[in-house]
Amino acid sequence: MTDFFAGLPMAANFALFALAAAGVWLAGSRLPLYADAISDRKRIGKAFIGLVFLAGATSLPEIVATLTAAITNKPGLVLGTLFGGIAMQTAVLALADAVAAPAALTHFPRKLSSALEATMLALLLALLLAIATVGDVVIILDLGVGTTALGLAYAGVLVILNRYEGTETWQPVEIPETHEELVAGVATRELDEVSLRGLALRFAAGSFIILVCGLMLTATASALAEQTGLGTSMLGVTLLALSTSLPEVSTTFAAVRLGAYTMAISNIFGSNLLMVALVLPADLAFRGGPVLDAIDRTTTLALVSGLAVTTIFLAGLLIRSPRRIAGMGIDSALVLGGYLLTLVAFYYMT
Repeated sequence: MTDFFAGLPMAANFALFALAAAGVWLAGSRLPLYADAISDRKRIGKAFIGLVFLAGATSLPEIVATLTAAITNKPGLVLGTLFGGIAMQTAVLALADAVAAPAALTHFPRKLSSALEATMLALLLALLLAIATVGDVVIILDLGVGTTALGLAYAGVLVILNRYEGTETWQPVEIPETHEELVAGVATRELDEVSLRGLALRFAAGSFIILVCGLMLTATASALAEQTGLGTSMLGVTLLALSTSLPEVSTTFAAVRLGAYTMAISNIFGSNLLMVALVLPADLAFRGGPVLDAIDRTTTLALVSGLAVTTIFLAGLLIRSPRRIAGMGIDSALVLGGYLLTLVAFYYMT
């Protein structure tokens, strides 16, 4: 598909990129509304809705791109697509904190779900780094032991998070005056007359739009990077990373504006967890041995950066400090600073 767009004039690719970006943004801004309404109707926790359904919908372009790269035996592209945006997507939370949240974002969650998600994500990233360092071993049909373990671990994480979704074994003592349940309830009143089936259909339609526009966004961004000669520069890399992360950006900002802060956090952590879990199907589709054996220094740095920013937000969720710096929580400021340092390191490595 990229070859087709590479043959188009640059102006046409810019127009298609803008059109696809608008489609992703509009669809992504509506998905949290539908997800929040479905959560209220079916009494499913906001964190689990964000972790599974919202994260799955926004990750559809990456899923298709990853499997396509695996089938065409491009392991570097597989790992870059999966792990290149983990730190960036986490930095999206920090930007949403600065732009849309009325207080430090990690000061809002009232249960342990968000902190547990961050803990499980950090654990899977550490396991992934250990496997990449030691090296994977083939079981059968080029499938690695490590990738199988990661897939099973992801399934176990979902079971744990679902089990403890409604638990009250840990609760903050100080709760912000802005309660996300009340804010979100007001925002979703426009959907009161829509049936549950109608909400599900709207969510599915929005997910399909994100899939189609997201793939077009990535393809046109790749073509523009080549046509402008920026493909190997920091600007080109940033453009490609932003294009693949735009669905998560739009849904996260929309969820924060909606007041569904727990859902916004779970959307990002859920997307990052899914990126780790996708190593298993990618390894099944790749026919050149364990796909993790193709990991390089750049991908390793991306994983370490993702682990670092995740643990920073984990600390923020546990400390729950209301203090802000430059309009955002202290943890968000540290995450943005860490991500910028990662970009500098990428620049010197490339």
